[in-house]
Amino acid sequence: MANKSYDIVVIGAGPAGLSFARCLADTDLKIALVERLPLEVLQNPAEDGRDIALTHSSERVLKNLGIWDHFPIEEIGNIRDAKVLNGNSAYALHFDSMATGSQYLGHLVPNHIIRRAAYETVKDNKNITIMTGAEVTDTSTDISGGLVTLSDGSVLKAKLVIAADSRFSDTRKKMGIGAQMHDFGRTVIVCEMNHSKPHNDTAFECFHYDQTLAILPMFGDKSSVVVTLPTDKSQALLDLSPQEFASDIQRRFAGQLGDMQLATKRHAYPLMGVYAEKFISTRFALLGDAAVGMHPVTAHGFNLGLSGAHVLAQEIEIALANGTDIGSASVLGKYQAKHRKVARPLYMGTNALVKLFTDTSPPGRLLRGAALRLGNLLPPVKKKIVQQLTEINV
Repeated sequence: MANKSYDIVVIGAGPAGLSFARCLADTDLKIALVERLPLEVLQNPAEDGRDIALTHSSERVLKNLGIWDHFPIEEIGNIRDAKVLNGNSAYALHFDSMATGSQYLGHLVPNHIIRRAAYETVKDNKNITIMTGAEVTDTSTDISGGLVTLSDGSVLKAKLVIAADSRFSDTRKKMGIGAQMHDFGRTVIVCEMNHSKPHNDTAFECFHYDQTLAILPMFGDKSSVVVTLPTDKSQALLDLSPQEFASDIQRRFAGQLGDMQLATKRHAYPLMGVYAEKFISTRFALLGDAAVGMHPVTAHGFNLGLSGAHVLAQEIEIALANGTDIGSASVLGKYQAKHRKVARPLYMGTNALVKLFTDTSPPGRLLRGAALRLGNLLPPVKKKIVQQLTEINV
C-alpha cells in the first residue's frame, strides 16, 4: 500500500476532468487524475457516436488551453445556420449566423476527438499524475483535507478532491450529495451518416410527433444523426439493418440530403437529466456531468462542463495568487455561485423545452407550432435564444 499526497485529486479523466487539469497545468500544483478505464482508452478513445456542438466560448477556452490544436481539420464541422421544425410542417424557426455578425453559430467535433486531444495536452505535464485502471473505493473529506482510497489499498491525500465521474457519480453518492434525477423515459440513438447532397453547414432539429430527429453538419458530406424516441420503441430502430435504418432517416428528412448511408455504428444512450443539490462540500467539488447532466437537445453538456472547469480553475488561480487555501469554503463557494447561476437556467429551460416539444396532444401540437412562429416574429426572444445556445454576444 502506498500513500501519496497531492494538492488536488480529480476522480474521472473524462473531458471535464482532463480540461480542468489542463487549466491548472501551468501552476505548481500537484494534481492526480484517477481513472478506472485503462490507459489505452485515454490514449485512443473509441468512436462513441456522440458529436459535440461547441459554442464560441468553448472554442476560445479550448484554443487557450491548446486542446483545439489537436483537432484534425477534417474532424471540425461548421454550423452556419440552424433550423427547428415541428411535426410535418415545413415552417422552421431559423437561426442565421449572419444575423449575429459571426460567420458561424458553432463547430461540431466528435466526442472521442475532444477526449483524445484533452489527454494529449496533459499526458506529459510533470505536475499531473494520471492513474489509469484505478478503482475508487472510498472518498472522505474534513476541514484539513481529503482522502481517496483505491481498490489496491493505496490512499491519496489532497487539499481538494474533485469528482468528474459521470452523471451517475458514485463519488457524489459517497459524499452524501443528492441529485434531482429526471428520467425522460427516452433513448437517444446516435451515429454519423454520409450523404450525396451537401448540408450547407445547416443544423436541423426536427420535432416529429413520434420521435425527434437532429441532423448536425460535420466536415464534408457527412452529418451527425441523433434520434430521440420512447425507450420502448428504440430497440426496433436498432434492429433495422444498416440499409433499412438509412432509408428510414432519409425518408424522415424528406430526402433533403439525397442518398444516405451509415458511416459509423449506432450507439444508444438512455436519457437521464441530473442536477446535483449542491456542487460543493468540505474540500470537495463536483464537475461536469457529476454536477449537471443535461438533455442533449440544446447540445450544452460538454460546454457547461468545460465552463465549470474553467470557472473553478480560475478561482483556484486567484487563491494561489493571493496566497490563500485552494480548498477553502470561500474558493469553492465562489465556484458554486458562478456555475449554478449559469447551469440552473439552462437545465430548467432545456427540460421545459423538451416537455413542450414532446407533448403530442392536440393542444400541445398547437402550442409547439405557435412557439416556433413567435420565435421568428419576436427578435428579442430569438436573440436571447441565440445568446444562450451559441454564447455569441449579439
